[in-house]
Amino acid sequence: MTQHFRTPEPRIIAGARSDWEIVIGMEVHAQVSSEAKLFSGASTAVGAEPNANVSFVDAAMPGMLPVINAFCVEQAVRTGLGLKARINLYSAFDRKNYFYPDLPQGYQISQLYHPLVGEGEVLVEMGPGVARRVRIERIHLEQDAGKSIHDLDPNLSFVDLNRTGVALMEIVSRPDIRGPEEAAAYLAKLRQILRYLGTCDGNMQNGNLRADVNVSVCRPGAYEAWLAGDKGALGTRCEIKNMNSMRFIQAAIEYEARRQIAVLEDGGTVEQETRLYDPDKGETRSMRSKEEAHDYRYFPDPDLLPLELDQAWVDAIAAAMPELPDARKARYMADYGLSDYDAGVLTAEKENAVYFEAVAQGRDGKQAANWVINDLFGRLKKDGRDIADCPVSPAQLGAILDLISAGTISGKIAKDLFEIVYTEGGDPAAIVKARGMEQVTDTGAIEAAVDAVIAANPAQAEKARANAKLAGWFVGQVMKATGGKANPAAVNDLVLRKLGL
Repeated sequence: MTQHFRTPEPRIIAGARSDWEIVIGMEVHAQVSSEAKLFSGASTAVGAEPNANVSFVDAAMPGMLPVINAFCVEQAVRTGLGLKARINLYSAFDRKNYFYPDLPQGYQISQLYHPLVGEGEVLVEMGPGVARRVRIERIHLEQDAGKSIHDLDPNLSFVDLNRTGVALMEIVSRPDIRGPEEAAAYLAKLRQILRYLGTCDGNMQNGNLRADVNVSVCRPGAYEAWLAGDKGALGTRCEIKNMNSMRFIQAAIEYEARRQIAVLEDGGTVEQETRLYDPDKGETRSMRSKEEAHDYRYFPDPDLLPLELDQAWVDAIAAAMPELPDARKARYMADYGLSDYDAGVLTAEKENAVYFEAVAQGRDGKQAANWVINDLFGRLKKDGRDIADCPVSPAQLGAILDLISAGTISGKIAKDLFEIVYTEGGDPAAIVKARGMEQVTDTGAIEAAVDAVIAANPAQAEKARANAKLAGWFVGQVMKATGGKANPAAVNDLVLRKLGL
C-alpha cells in the first residue's frame, strides 16, 4: 500500500512584536544492544556493582590497546539500513579530547571526519496523511563515558566506570523538525525503529537513549531560504543537553524558543551555548559556551585502523533485515482492512505486533484487532502490565475468537470467558464446557423466552409496534432472562417477528 503524506505546517510562536518559527535538530545517542563494549570484552549488563564491568582498556591502563567489536559495527550498519541511509564502506575513528573525571583516557574515541553511516531519513507521522520527513545527516560510533555520583557523600564525588566504553550510535539529524511535538514524535519514531531492528533497547530511564536538542528561532520564510542555499538565514542555535524524556523535551523546547524570542525582540543577541533543562523549574539554564570541533582537538586515533567494509557483507545484513514499522502498518491496513489508527496501535511496539499476528492467523483480522486493542490492551493498561507480562497467550485469545465464530458462545459470554482466562488461565473451550457457558441456539427455548417477556410487558410491546427502535429493549430483556446465553441474532429475529415488525 502506497501512502501519501502532506507536510505539516511549522509551529508559529507569536512574539511581542512579530511571529516566529522554531527550527530544531537533534543528536540522539543510542546505546548499541551488545553484550560487550565497543573496544573491550567487558560486560554491558545493567545493575552490576559500581566498577565491576571495567576492563584494563576501559580504565585506560598504560599499554592497553582498543580492539573493535565487530558486532557493534554490524548493529550500526543495520541501523543505517533501517533509516534508509548510505553505508560508508570506509570509515575511521578519531580522538575527541576533553577532561572529565569519568573519562579515564582523557579523550573519547568517536568518528568526526569519516562516519560509518551517511545520509538517511525518518518519516514522522503527525496524524492521518500528515508527516514530517526528517533527514539524517550521519550516524557515527563512539564510546560512552562513565558516571559521576555526587549524592553519596557531602564532601566527595564518586565515579562509576561501568558505562565507560559502552558503544553508542550518535544519530544526527538535519534541522528539519519544526516544533516541540514533532521533536518528541521524531524521537519516538526513532526509538520504535531501533527496537524493531534490535539495535538499541530504547530504555530512556536507564540512559540507553538520550538526546541533545538544538533549538533556534527565525522569522517565517527564513527556513525555506536556508533550504534554498542561504546558510545565514537561520538563527543562532542553543543545545539542550542529555534529554531522556519525551515530555521534558517538549517543555524544554517551548521554554527555550520563547527565551530566545524575548532576547531577540529586546534587541539582544542569542549566544551559541550548551544549556540544561531543569524540570522542577520548567526552564533551561546555561551550562557552558558551545564548543566547536577545534576545541576538542580532534585527530585520527593512532591505535585503530580505518574500517573497510565489504559490500557483500553489507548486502547480507540488508537481506536479513526485519519488517519495519511503516511497512508492517501498511500491510495491516492492506491485508486486514484495519484503520490507520488501529494499525498504528498494533505496530507501535514489535512485541504487540507479533502477538496480534499470532491471534489473527487464519482468523478475521478486524475481529482480532478489536479484541487485542480494546479488551486485551485495555485490561493490561488497567493492571499496569505490558504484553511481555500478559497472562493470556495468543493461542488462548485465538481460541476464544474461534468459539465466537463457531457460534458456541455469544459476544457477551466471550467477555466473561476472557476475564476468566485472564485471571485464572486454562483452555477456553474446556472452561466453556465445564461451566455450561455454551450459547443457547435451540429456537424453541429462545422463542419461549421471547413470548414470556412480551407477555409480561404488554404496554411496552404496543409502544414497540408503533416505534420499531424500541424493540431493542425486548432483545435486552430476553438476553438477561437467558443469562446472556441466547443467540443474539436469533433473539432479534424472533422479537421482530413476534411484534409483527
